Amino acid sequence: MSTIIRVAARGDGITVDGRHAAFAAPGDTLTEAGEVIPGPHHQSPPCRHFPDCGGCQLQHLDDASYARFVADRIAGALDAQGLATTIRPTLLSPPRTRRRATLHAEGKGGRVTIGFTAEKSHAIIDMRECHILHPTLFALVAPLRALLQRLRLKRRADIHLTLADQGPDLLLTGVTANDLATAEAITAFAQAHGVARIALDDGFGPETRWEPEAVTITLGGVPVSLPPAAFLQATAEGEAALVAAVREATHGATTIADLFAGLGTFALALPGRVYAAEGARDGLLSLKAAAEARQRPVFPEHRDLFRRPLTSVELDRFAAVVIDPPRAGAREQVIHLAASKVPRLAYVSCNPSSFARDAKTLCDGGWRLDWVQPVGQFRWSAHVELASAFSRAPSP
Repeated sequence: MSTIIRVAARGDGITVDGRHAAFAAPGDTLTEAGEVIPGPHHQSPPCRHFPDCGGCQLQHLDDASYARFVADRIAGALDAQGLATTIRPTLLSPPRTRRRATLHAEGKGGRVTIGFTAEKSHAIIDMRECHILHPTLFALVAPLRALLQRLRLKRRADIHLTLADQGPDLLLTGVTANDLATAEAITAFAQAHGVARIALDDGFGPETRWEPEAVTITLGGVPVSLPPAAFLQATAEGEAALVAAVREATHGATTIADLFAGLGTFALALPGRVYAAEGARDGLLSLKAAAEARQRPVFPEHRDLFRRPLTSVELDRFAAVVIDPPRAGAREQVIHLAASKVPRLAYVSCNPSSFARDAKTLCDGGWRLDWVQPVGQFRWSAHVELASAFSRAPSP
């Protein structure tokens, strides 16, 4: 028999002699026959759909072992690049706090199935309970089945759910509603369930069908117009943890560049003058309008940072930089950051591997990785978020 000592990146438990076991937690015992005997960190998964549903892979881990898994993912990625630093205790979002998710729907034989897909499959697990979605969003699942059945859904569709300031915001892709009866059904559904907006996208871009009041999301105390299915941190708790880390990493800076600024999650939460670069035009326009309405010193620019990253000369104007790239990281922009004289950098990432690669480039350029704050806002999944602080000594 062997003891499980850690959980690998994809969720398998690993023993000291390198054996793998699915759904094993640190402290579990793996017998010679491959049976897992639960240990002190193995909990009973709370959801009936686990492990079939691909929304969660790690419900068998208690909070302590799941927090360790998140931190270990980051430490392992850094170690692969020959780097190490202080990794702070993981901040976990509570269950049932996801305010943004994409569900899948399919109509067959007059029946509509809605849920996440199964792990490594396109099959949809028909959702009857969920321990990660915010209750306000989960409450729409059953009514949505009835609505899509009434709309005679006969193919696959996606349901993008976001909890906005005014209530649930829905974008349905692959759904058509071209007659009066279906339009009335959508309106009745929205009114009955307190929906803030419903938009449909049948391949030609979102078309709003219901929005009695302009839909916003409050960021940094500022209401920002929310484009349909726009990127948003998955939980309010996760957003607060990342913002706090970024504010700490840039503390005292009066001129800051926010790269990949999105709707302004960080730009609107930072003091001083903030230059905000973003490649998505709809998000940039929302940030620009919000900043102008509240007279915030935020100066947005529409800029594709993959094709046209800020040069080291441009970066040298700032006392600090914030960067929050997509999963692939920001290789092109990081090369210029490594050559710049910026004294402080806050790097937010949703991929430990691309973060560690970029961190290596920065450290080779004279930066120091001061600390990393792990954030587990995709609870019970293998998806890891982090915020980090880099610094460098000023040039003599």
